[in-house]
Amino acid sequence: MKRRAWLLAAAVWLSAPVRAQTSAPAEQRWKSELEAFAAADRKQMPPAGGVLFVGSSSIRMWSDLETSFPDQPLVIRRGFGGSRLSDSAELVHRLVLPYQPRLVVLYAGENDLSEGASPQEVLGHFVRFVQQVRVALPGTRVAYLSIKPSPSRLVKMAVMREANLLIQTHVLANENLDYIDVHTAMLDNDGRPRPELFVRDQLHLSAEGYGLWRQIVSAHLRP
Repeated sequence: MKRRAWLLAAAVWLSAPVRAQTSAPAEQRWKSELEAFAAADRKQMPPAGGVLFVGSSSIRMWSDLETSFPDQPLVIRRGFGGSRLSDSAELVHRLVLPYQPRLVVLYAGENDLSEGASPQEVLGHFVRFVQQVRVALPGTRVAYLSIKPSPSRLVKMAVMREANLLIQTHVLANENLDYIDVHTAMLDNDGRPRPELFVRDQLHLSAEGYGLWRQIVSAHLRP
């Protein structure tokens, strides 16, 4: 059953339409950010076995992330604002493998959808990310933070929900994966995004938004 789920996910990825390359390869596009990560590692390389958070601006801007989970001996933050899930999948060898984490928490995919990717393409990038981690670090668990319902991107709500559902279904069919649903808790009783969870741009999280994420994520950071 699990092998079938992987084959179906791979088929979705391979059958998705191929988009024209609209930007430089991720290594070039994020050169300064990657160099900053490398410089920090040269100064003090984190030991193996920690919890690694990777992804887009919601991770980069989580300024107190490293101290948000005091029961965790080591939390590493490697977020780069504006990045896509496709970028994270392309950069696994730079973002994940050097740290040999026991758990990777990934938040990405929202920017892909905003730039026109389909939910099926987002699933494909997630599958590719997981496959690379699994081959190199078979004991590492990957947790996906669901795409948040940003008020400034209400026009994308339907595809956000579809992408979340595709990834959640894939996660449930496979071992050593986790799906962390922050999307649902960020909606009010009418199914609309809670404005207090976002800063003025209605895209990035407020302190209250990060507080909610901390509460939800902490339950998934089991030893």
